[in-house]
Amino acid sequence: MEASPTTFSELGLSPQILAAVNSLGFRAPSAIQAAAIPLVLEGLDIVGLSQTGSGKTAAFGLPALQKVRLSEYNTQALILCPTRELSIQVCEQILLLGANQGGLSVVPIYGGAPMERQCRLLQKGAHIVTATPGRLLDHVRRGSIDLSNVRIVILDEADRMLDMGFRDEVEAVLGALPEDRQTLFFSATMSPGVDSLIRRFGRSPKTIKIQQDAATVQGVDQRSYVMRESSKVEVLCRILEIDSPRLALVFCNTKRTADDCTESLLARGYQADRLHGDISQIQRERTLNRFREGVIDVLVATDVAARGIDIDEVDAVFNFDIPFEPEDYVHRIGRTARAGRTGKAHTFVAGRGFGKIRMIEQYAGCRIVETPLPTREAVEAKRIDLIRDAVRENLALPQKPVFQAQLESLVADGYNLEEIANALFSLVRIAASRETGEIPEDRSRKSERPPRPVTSSLPEVEDGPETRESRPARPERSGGFTELFLNIGRASGAQPGDIAGMIYSEAQLPKGSLGRIQLLHKHSLVDVKTEFAQKVIESTREAMLKGIRVRLDYPRFHEAPAPQTRVRQRPREGRPARKRRD
Repeated sequence: MEASPTTFSELGLSPQILAAVNSLGFRAPSAIQAAAIPLVLEGLDIVGLSQTGSGKTAAFGLPALQKVRLSEYNTQALILCPTRELSIQVCEQILLLGANQGGLSVVPIYGGAPMERQCRLLQKGAHIVTATPGRLLDHVRRGSIDLSNVRIVILDEADRMLDMGFRDEVEAVLGALPEDRQTLFFSATMSPGVDSLIRRFGRSPKTIKIQQDAATVQGVDQRSYVMRESSKVEVLCRILEIDSPRLALVFCNTKRTADDCTESLLARGYQADRLHGDISQIQRERTLNRFREGVIDVLVATDVAARGIDIDEVDAVFNFDIPFEPEDYVHRIGRTARAGRTGKAHTFVAGRGFGKIRMIEQYAGCRIVETPLPTREAVEAKRIDLIRDAVRENLALPQKPVFQAQLESLVADGYNLEEIANALFSLVRIAASRETGEIPEDRSRKSERPPRPVTSSLPEVEDGPETRESRPARPERSGGFTELFLNIGRASGAQPGDIAGMIYSEAQLPKGSLGRIQLLHKHSLVDVKTEFAQKVIESTREAMLKGIRVRLDYPRFHEAPAPQTRVRQRPREGRPARKRRD
């Protein structure tokens, strides 16, 4: 049996393409690339069965680039994608792979974007078009795209396209192409629908099947947590606090759950946003760019909306809901541990989820370790350790005695240095921390065994974390002011003047309506005249500051002055939720 190529130079690619591949840091082809590229260059139809994250885009993109004649400004290669995000992503990757091919034109075609702009780009001449089936068919019917010169067509994630109901559109597009074109089918699974397409439109295709399940989850620490449905947000926040992932993806099964989860994270001071089918295309692209740049820490998404997200720096994936299908679990956790990195996958199990976990393990050939829920004490210990590390780093820097007088004053009042240090650590911890809540599992844990002591190298502070019930309501501030929580802080580059200007502008407040603005790391506390507090909350719901959607609300320890907040009814525990797809 002939050995598979071990370098890109053995695949028959041109020097220009090899130079672009090397500049991108690719050293050896993946299994699907090594098997597919030589066959595609020979002109054969192929069926590539491989999971997400296996390198399929380069497997069809590199030979497609080599087949394009740059001197002819017409559409020669067509790539069909199930979603707008994947169409854009494939376009971007093709442009990177073809960076050394001067004059190359690649155009993404998808719904939700202006048709006229896409028409202008097509009229200029597009060598390669990446498109969703519905919008491409619109252009075919309008006559704004000419498919008569297409030499190669690629169906990327063919199974997903059929699952999303695009069968008629895909068949219509394939039927409009020249009969002598080359057809490549790439899919994660060989479903009956995909098999039917291949038999109808393929020309004796060669099948390449890559067993990628183990490789897809390789390097991912997979854990499950058993909890009540109502505890999910709190557990999510605790894990985020303890692990501090740079970027985290949270997957929900429905758009409503994604919205609710995002709102809860924003209210707690996280830089979060959502991605699902109801989000406009412009907002989708803006959200993905902000996530890539790290402006957003946590992206909450549904499965369909997240197809095509390819960001190497994702440290953690959360299955807020267990996916309906085992293969979706593999797709989800394949978003982390990329490019040789490691990652974590956290799956929340509520109600009747145990059977689904066993099915996933059997399908993916993996082990999902059941893990105890993180405790409030563990969160507190992590926060204290972070403060200690920050202090240690600061002590290593040259110190200026700017606070010498204040320190001497406290010592003169009878306090020793240990007491002063304890008080300062306590103040820093309170200022820099998000509030944690209590969940039913905390109470059951307390009844089973005595609480474990907090492990930390710092002295214990007196004012430990309080529950919402035990903490007294914050009194109205002097002068009739009420304190509001704002989800934007120093980390976003905001200044008190920016915050005040935004509030005055959005709520149309009279002069003197704002008091103190306390700017913290990832959130702020704003004093507002009590009579205008609710108006400020309602008026700023759609406001943006520093590119972040504003969330102003009463702190959790503060009761609203009037019952104006509508509480959304949730299903009783134990009742199975309706299965909804995005």
